[in-house]
Amino acid sequence: MNNKKAIVSRHNPVLTALSADSPLSVGNGEFCFTADITGMQTLYDTYDANHFPLCTMSNWGWHTAPTDDGKIYKWSDLQLTEYEHAGRKVHYPTEAKPGNEDVYHWLRHNPHKFNLGRISLCRENGKKIIPDDIKEAHQELYIYEGTLHSRFTLDDETVEVTTICDAETDTIAFKIKTNLEGLGVKIDFPYGSHETSGSDWKSPGKHETEFYGPSAMRKMDDVNYIVNINLSEDDGKFIYDDAGHGCTIFPLSAFEMPEVWYTFHFVRTGHEDESFSLDLEEEQHFPTIQKNNTAAWKNFWSQTKLADFSKITDPRAKEIERRMVLSLYLFKIQAMSSLPPAETGLTVNSWYGRFHSEMFLWNSAFLPLWNLGDKLMPGIKWYQGILPQAKALAASNGYKGIRLPKQTADTGRDAPSIIAPLLVWQQPHIIYMLELLYQNTYKTDTFLQEYWHLVKSLAEFLASFLHQNETTGQYEMLPPLIPAQEVFDPRQVKSPLFEMEYFRHGLNLACAWGCRLNEDTQNWAHIAENIADPVIENGLYLANANCPDTFEKYNRDHPMMTGAFGLFKSPKIDAATMKATLQKVLDCWEQETMWGWDYAMMAMCAINTGDSALAIELLLSDNPKNQYVQSGNNYQRTRTDLPLYLPGNGSLLLALPMLFENPPQGWEISTE
Repeated sequence: MNNKKAIVSRHNPVLTALSADSPLSVGNGEFCFTADITGMQTLYDTYDANHFPLCTMSNWGWHTAPTDDGKIYKWSDLQLTEYEHAGRKVHYPTEAKPGNEDVYHWLRHNPHKFNLGRISLCRENGKKIIPDDIKEAHQELYIYEGTLHSRFTLDDETVEVTTICDAETDTIAFKIKTNLEGLGVKIDFPYGSHETSGSDWKSPGKHETEFYGPSAMRKMDDVNYIVNINLSEDDGKFIYDDAGHGCTIFPLSAFEMPEVWYTFHFVRTGHEDESFSLDLEEEQHFPTIQKNNTAAWKNFWSQTKLADFSKITDPRAKEIERRMVLSLYLFKIQAMSSLPPAETGLTVNSWYGRFHSEMFLWNSAFLPLWNLGDKLMPGIKWYQGILPQAKALAASNGYKGIRLPKQTADTGRDAPSIIAPLLVWQQPHIIYMLELLYQNTYKTDTFLQEYWHLVKSLAEFLASFLHQNETTGQYEMLPPLIPAQEVFDPRQVKSPLFEMEYFRHGLNLACAWGCRLNEDTQNWAHIAENIADPVIENGLYLANANCPDTFEKYNRDHPMMTGAFGLFKSPKIDAATMKATLQKVLDCWEQETMWGWDYAMMAMCAINTGDSALAIELLLSDNPKNQYVQSGNNYQRTRTDLPLYLPGNGSLLLALPMLFENPPQGWEISTE
């Protein structure tokens, strides 16, 4: 296979009408711009009303909003809930206590990602452009080049818009070709919000926008940033809104030129007294941005491992290839970056724009398997950078090592939640991913030594969280805890199968690292070997040791038993019993309660039990949360707050390499 461009390009999304569930985005990993059918955010209200707000987001775009009376709460202001655990007391922020509700919810919402600004086409006469005004639309996202091209008619004139993102800076650039008179570009700034849109358009008094010619300086609580605006002409006509938070730009001689270029360069400036430049440097002009963008994308695709499904006669193969290509594109534009990605990346806010440690696996573990291990390293380094916070979090309830925060922002602080603080299945993730990096990308002693402390700290927590039963001598997990299948009472759960086997797997991997470095890991090996075996009843694996009605009462949410023989192959799992368990899940589980990554997890389980044909069926299962729209986004149809869901895409990319090695009969898949 020597033509990656052909493989990628045959899956370019093409829209010929407004698609409110599938807007297209461009980005560079740190910055992302999502556009409507015009190539800008002209029809913002229509998309917002359909639960897919159009945002401009950056990894530095975090905002902390004071309370109405100006308060900024601290973690120490939060009242914790007390639980019994193995004969002692532990405390977690799981309830909004009476009188403490404001603190609880404020700490959940702050800091949050916010929308940096809305950029749209507009008419000089002030008449708003609405969906019915857009005729003969044709929009294509050129994936190989990372370029969005939109063509349509407006007021009986053809308009062409090319949209690109700079490869290195937070700059969005547009090229507009038209003979339509009085067409300009408008930028508006909202106040930050923790809601899905990241935007509060109803609080103009809470933030400031000052325009200095072609540049805007933004002040919003703890955030200061500037936007440098440039046209292909030396100047343009800038009209500033009376409300103070927007301006419209009209080129002075647009109709004497074949095209007009606009660039918007977003820069966080830090403190109010920090000096900054309002001058847009030469390299930020559209032609240079386009050249650099094209080169960066060519380099990305040349580095990335790809699979060619074109020789397969099964018509389903084309759809899997489409999902593969678009998933890689989506991760490149918003999730291969300096921070672990949120579940909706840099497209909209999910859970206030925070990222979830347990989703880091599904979002990013695939990278080493696609020759992109270097793209995983910034996220790993970020977790390494919050070791002090993670160590304090573990110690707060008497555990050794480090405990990763479940839901966090760039600060590394955990968040109160009825679920998040009691989850533990994120704890082996970093060990799992470091092993993938070692095996596929950095197989050196230097790499082992550099990350040994991180592996050791994580393994220390795994070992200390498990409790040894004095009667059996085996190690168990005791309440309170919430497993990955989040439907159980945390005070009743005991030894959930997936977590137990994943902790065993994590400890065994840590032992392997220690062995390579001649470190003593005998205690971890002893604990791993003596973790209590999974519970089997009627020839099926139960969700946890206290759950005989797994398949009658708790047959919903994530079927995590399958993960213990899908994500990895536990030596304590019997393949035949797991195969029967997977089939039982497919027979009785409430499909609408599953999530996007469940299908890939079950597909991996199917492959490991020898049924790759079933894996194909699972990957393409036609269920509400396994939909992949035209943009390639995994749309969670039953969740209005999740118009996209990157863990679905990431889990697909984690499962596919297993399929490449174990293809079903008649599937000839070549990789490069």
